[in-house]
Amino acid sequence: MPENATHAPGKASLVGAGPGDAGFITLRGVELLADADVVLYDYLANSAHLRHVRDDAELHCLGRHGQGKLWSQAEINQAMVDAAKQGRHVVRLKSGDPTVFARAADEIEALKQNDVPFEIVPGVTTALAAGACAGVPVTDSRFASAVALVTGREKPGKSDDAIDYSALAKFPGTLVMYMGVTSAPVWSAGLIDGGKSPETPCAIIRRCSWPDQETYQCTLGEIGNLLHSGSEIRPPVIVVVGEVARQASADNWFQQRPLFGERILITRPEHQADDLAHTLAELGADVYLQPAIQISPPLDWRPIDAAIGGLHDYDWLVFSSANGVRYFLDRLFELGDDLRAVGHLRIAAIGPGTADTLADYYLTADVIPGEYRAEALVAALQDEAAGQRFLLPRASRGRDVLPNGLTAAGGEVTEIVVYQSVDTVELSPELLEAWDEQPIDYVLVTSSAIARATVRLLGERAKETKFVTISPITSGALREVGAEPAVEASVYTMDGVLEALLQHVAGK
Repeated sequence: MPENATHAPGKASLVGAGPGDAGFITLRGVELLADADVVLYDYLANSAHLRHVRDDAELHCLGRHGQGKLWSQAEINQAMVDAAKQGRHVVRLKSGDPTVFARAADEIEALKQNDVPFEIVPGVTTALAAGACAGVPVTDSRFASAVALVTGREKPGKSDDAIDYSALAKFPGTLVMYMGVTSAPVWSAGLIDGGKSPETPCAIIRRCSWPDQETYQCTLGEIGNLLHSGSEIRPPVIVVVGEVARQASADNWFQQRPLFGERILITRPEHQADDLAHTLAELGADVYLQPAIQISPPLDWRPIDAAIGGLHDYDWLVFSSANGVRYFLDRLFELGDDLRAVGHLRIAAIGPGTADTLADYYLTADVIPGEYRAEALVAALQDEAAGQRFLLPRASRGRDVLPNGLTAAGGEVTEIVVYQSVDTVELSPELLEAWDEQPIDYVLVTSSAIARATVRLLGERAKETKFVTISPITSGALREVGAEPAVEASVYTMDGVLEALLQHVAGK
């Protein structure tokens, strides 16, 4: 049990995760996830939400249809009660909204019977997301001023006669059918038999707000042929029935985004991947994170501490990576120094990304080469290198172009390893599962070390994808291990990688 479990009574929170897009969860939902000791989550809830959870929290996926064990409702209820009675905060993370076809009533009853305090946080339900993400508004002043949400699958043991299709057929507005794939022939025929025209427009929306969302237009009379137990259109699906569905179009803004549907793998260390992942997701990509290398502190701080203690002996600080900036300056501060310790030094950065990290520490690079590679940085410094003393904070491995070039130009160079760079040896289970469902379209590699490590990590899967590299140097490293880049950035920055990818996808 976590240490904080005894400091407060246990409680349960039923949190709506929204239909799919990671940005559709509420702020309150994020707050509760960050506070949770235990999280019980639906597989349809975006796993990106789990990034809000503490590292020491227990995570339990409640199962996926056709893959492994599915938790029963009784098991879910008992797990919530048990955790809360242990003084823990348990979050039940539900796809969509907890109170819309999500069995919230069963869970609330169990919590009440056991005197467990609880909170319910609403979420965006799929019917409402359809208007925003699939161009199918469920109400429209011209066609429908009312909407009915209807389950296509009754609770086991409950009579199918509980739904009065004749009454629904006469409903003066839009019908939205949830969980109705296998039962579609029944409910569509029921509506038609009840008097609804078989020509009534319908929109089938699969995986609403996910990067692989699909939208189909049809009529009520065609539904039974498109959706059934052997249908190629698989859950999760909702069907919007009514005149508003006539507005649906596959060419909606959500599916028009330039990288919509592209499955993209980022192989940078996780702490460096968030901004890029967010940008790619905004452009419609289905983004996966799998660091090909692990970044960690150096094995021995003593050479770094000695260099920091002797900074007065140097003329230049030369940084070849953002990680080098962070580890070096953070250590400087840990030793009790401040920026005055580097005030007499001139600073060089290999590119704008490294310079931006320096700016985070209120430092400005004096030299940034026009071409963002070690050879160009040597060329930018070599005319004044003679007699100058250079300190190079670097990774545990990498090219020796900088130290060799500055030494050849007459400089005195001291290298210190400020962080370890180690290859990742196994793909995450989440990536393996996603890749087995459908291969990744593009893999982004942004350094030579990452290129080599990625190909080794992917193994045979490297033949099933396209590589996007940040520079000719990175492309060369990729070829050394038997892979060919499909896209190479002409500007050697993350923005350059993104622009090259966009151009390539647009030209397909």
